[in-house]
Amino acid sequence: MRGGWRPGLVAAAGLAALLLATGCGDGRVASARAPAAGGRFDGGAAMRLIRRQVAYGQRPAGSRALRRLALRLRPLLPHGRFEPVPGQPRLRNIVGSLPGRPPAVVLGAHYDTLATPKGFVGANNGAAGSAIVIEAARALARLRRPPGAPALRFVLFDGEEPARGLPEQHTDFYDAGLRGSRAYVAAHPQATRAMLLLDYVANRGLRLPREGTSSPALWARVRRAARRVGAGRVFPAATGTSIIDDHSPFLRAGVPAVDFIDWSYDGHSLHDGLRRLSPRAADAVGETVVELLRGWR
Repeated sequence: MRGGWRPGLVAAAGLAALLLATGCGDGRVASARAPAAGGRFDGGAAMRLIRRQVAYGQRPAGSRALRRLALRLRPLLPHGRFEPVPGQPRLRNIVGSLPGRPPAVVLGAHYDTLATPKGFVGANNGAAGSAIVIEAARALARLRRPPGAPALRFVLFDGEEPARGLPEQHTDFYDAGLRGSRAYVAAHPQATRAMLLLDYVANRGLRLPREGTSSPALWARVRRAARRVGAGRVFPAATGTSIIDDHSPFLRAGVPAVDFIDWSYDGHSLHDGLRRLSPRAADAVGETVVELLRGWR
C-alpha cells in the first residue's frame, strides 16, 4: 500500500461491517458528473500518467528508476522543483505551487513504491495518487480562483514506504517510513493551513469513508465538494480505520489533514496492477479535489 502502516488486522470485523454498509467492492463507481461549467479534471490524462509511471517498473525510494521518473514528473507540476530529504541523500520530494495567500493548502501523494515484494509496480499504491495530484494542479492552473484564495502546494513525497519490508512489519512505521512528508513539514513550519492526501484513489468499486484520524471538518468540506460534482456516492457518511500515512506528520504539527484511502483495496501485493483501476474512480477524485480547491477562500 502506499499509505502508511497497516495496523495488522485491527478492527477487521468493524471494517468488514463498514464495507458491507458502504457497498465497497460492488464493482461500480459513480461517475464524476461534470459541473454546470463543464468538467475541469482530465481523467484520461491521469490514467495515461498512471500507466507511464507503472512502465518504470518497481520504484522504491532512492532507486535509479524512481530518480529517472522524478525527472519526468517535476516539469508536469506548475513551478515544479525538487526539495531534498535531509539525511536521505538519494531522496527528494517534488513540489509545485500556485500563488495565493499564505499559509498554503497542500495536495499530496507519495510517488515511491514498496521495496518488496519483487516486481511490485504500485498502480494504485503510489502512481494513482501522484497522477491525480499532477492533473489537478494542471487543471487549477487554468482556472480563475477567487480573490484572497490560499496559495496551493502540490507535493509528491519520496520515501513514504520503508526502505525494506512491508509497512505492517514496522511497529515504528512513522519513523521508518513517511520520510518525505516528515521532511516537508519540518522544512515548512507554520506554512500549511490544511493538507489533502491522495493514496488508494483509483481502484474499481472505490469508496472513501473518512479515514479514522482525518480532520472531520475538513472531510465535511471534501464531501460537499464531491456532491457538487456528482461524486457524492464515492464519499459515504462513514468512518473507517485509522491509518498512519503521509498526512500524519501534518496532523502532529496541528494542521487539519485528511487521507483519501480505500482501505479495502489490497495495495501491498502484486495484484496492485492497472487492471484493477477505474478511470471513473480517478475522475471522481480529481473532480472533487479541483472543485474543493477552486473555490477555497
